[in-house]
Amino acid sequence: MYTLFFKRFFDFVIALIGIVMLSPVLLVTTLILMFTNGGKPFFFQPRPGKKERVFKIIKFKSMNDKKDSDGELLPFEQRITATGKFIRKYSLDEIPQLFNVLKGDMSLIGPRPLLVKYLPLYSEEQSKRHDVRPGITGWAQINGRNTISWSQKFKLDVWYTQNVSFKTDIKIILLTIKKVVYKEDINSGENVNMPTFNGNN
Repeated sequence: MYTLFFKRFFDFVIALIGIVMLSPVLLVTTLILMFTNGGKPFFFQPRPGKKERVFKIIKFKSMNDKKDSDGELLPFEQRITATGKFIRKYSLDEIPQLFNVLKGDMSLIGPRPLLVKYLPLYSEEQSKRHDVRPGITGWAQINGRNTISWSQKFKLDVWYTQNVSFKTDIKIILLTIKKVVYKEDINSGENVNMPTFNGNN
């Protein structure tokens, strides 16, 4: 009953309340990023959701769009802005995803939505991470976040899809708040991105 009805109901209500309560933060951050990012405060990117249905995730834009001589985007470390480091440090870049939750693309709790290009690289077992809606935070995020390998992360994601419950979701929410406050389980080099998944790591 929880997964069929109440989880989506709670997602919608909590996301709506969250947007209202965090509206001052959303407004101020949007205005600051409009000035620092050349009028582009938001980042939109296709991500696979439940049953691999692709949607556009929305986050605050923490990196510029600078490219090398071949037209390829520069590495993460060379594109993240000073403001971007700050909003990532305190996970403010994740707040706009509450709108994805309202739309039904995402849940508050679930496996993090990754890049579309990774879809062909998953094993059959790893693909089960798409059996539920992706989340703003999840079981993997409170059990290592960016400090664990892709294979470990996927095992945790699949475990969650097979053990979804109200009790587990409450535990994840509480531990997520703790980790954000204390900035735990983040790679050295302040919020360095995970290495690219190539199907073997």
